[in-house]
Amino acid sequence: MFLKLIFIKYNDILRIKRLSLLFSINLFKFFLLYYIKFNNLENIFYYIYQFKSFGKIFDIEYSIGFDNLGFIFIFLTIFLITVCLLISWESVFYNTKRFFLLFIILEVLLIQVFCSLDLILFYITFESILIPMYFLIGCWGARERRLHAAYSFFLFTLAGSLLMLVGLIFCKSTSGTTNYFELCYYTFTPYRELVIWLCFFFGFAVKIPMMPVHIWLPEAHVESITAGSVVLAGVLLKLGTYGILRFLLPLFKFSSYYFSPLVYLICLISMLYASLTTLRQIDLKKIIAYSSIIHMNYLILGLFSFNIEGLVGSLILMIAHGFVSGGLFVCVGILYDRYHTRLLKPYGGLNYYMPFFSFFFLVFTLANISFPGSFNFLGEFMVLLGIFKQNMSLGIVTMFIMIFSTCYSVWLYNRVFSGLINKFIFRFSMENILIKNFNFSREAISHFTDLNLREFTSLSLLLIPTIYFGIFYDINTFNWLGFYYILV
Repeated sequence: MFLKLIFIKYNDILRIKRLSLLFSINLFKFFLLYYIKFNNLENIFYYIYQFKSFGKIFDIEYSIGFDNLGFIFIFLTIFLITVCLLISWESVFYNTKRFFLLFIILEVLLIQVFCSLDLILFYITFESILIPMYFLIGCWGARERRLHAAYSFFLFTLAGSLLMLVGLIFCKSTSGTTNYFELCYYTFTPYRELVIWLCFFFGFAVKIPMMPVHIWLPEAHVESITAGSVVLAGVLLKLGTYGILRFLLPLFKFSSYYFSPLVYLICLISMLYASLTTLRQIDLKKIIAYSSIIHMNYLILGLFSFNIEGLVGSLILMIAHGFVSGGLFVCVGILYDRYHTRLLKPYGGLNYYMPFFSFFFLVFTLANISFPGSFNFLGEFMVLLGIFKQNMSLGIVTMFIMIFSTCYSVWLYNRVFSGLINKFIFRFSMENILIKNFNFSREAISHFTDLNLREFTSLSLLLIPTIYFGIFYDINTFNWLGFYYILV
């Protein structure tokens, strides 16, 4: 199917879209059946494949394995990529084949990242993701500054990854291996471990992102197409936290404990700065982008709390943030498609003209502030519990900083959907009435009305897991995380 997509004609747009969507759905089915088949095995990794034929010069092995942690992120990746393809169905008007093909390539590379068991293989695929994402931002961005945003994204992440490469070379020269299982039983000298940890942490911190290497994220979100923002917030930001959970904490335990006060300080500063900055933003995408920075730094505190509550809460928050942030970016994209602006000033009173859309935005906003009954609430509660168990003072400070999240989220919803109807919105609504009276095409009518079927389906796909997992959560689902707790 992938080969069909490559060799299909550029002008056969409908077939390109259908093949891309079908490929992503079949990929989800394949991994779901694979997970069900091996779910009852007692070992941590269901399948391990090693291929050592890259030569003695490089001594690199192709080593992959599937476990519960990898499967969670693989499912999240495929699910969000499928939603991205769905929301881009009528939003891409040029180079359609290249756009959908880049998303499929990005999907395959992300799956490879989450099943890599060799640090060099992880690094190669970790870096390869930059290429399709660079083109998605630079070629299909919304405004003229998209090239600047693409350059910022590429240079910041490349700089972090180059330092990570230095740590990787240092690790290879010290231990003689980059295999995950062999490194689990290798003991570094304290000095060497501290150096390697700093190199890896900086590379992951750029991806999360943390201050002061966060500048690329708001620009990338603002200039990117809606589907690019969804996959950027939903999956790509998780590469840093996944790397910390998979590699940094288990392999470099001494350094993780040693530098934990520094991590706490950086996370608190990042959360406070992003919270205060969000209150001053007038662009809808920038507000959600800074919100992502807050939540990502919050779950880093949970990872470095070094207890099972913090680990479970951080993992839940990673998954929940993928659904909620993706839903909010889809909502902003729907507004932009209709009114061609993301600034706050033109909006107001939208709950009168778009009641269904207002409902979805309200639920995603409540989930973003961790309202009880949402998946985010479980994650943030367990992270806060883990932080309090680690350090009471740290928990109190974190709790007060998170109050700002409620302030800007509620303020954003009230500003866009409540109050008097803005003249800008009223003008477009009058055009909508005229279109209906003159019986224009269905596509023209749906352009200025409430949600159409495609948009309703996309938002529902993101809303259902947010509510379902928040209500019907089983605490025993993440028992396997005890393995990582023991390693740490």
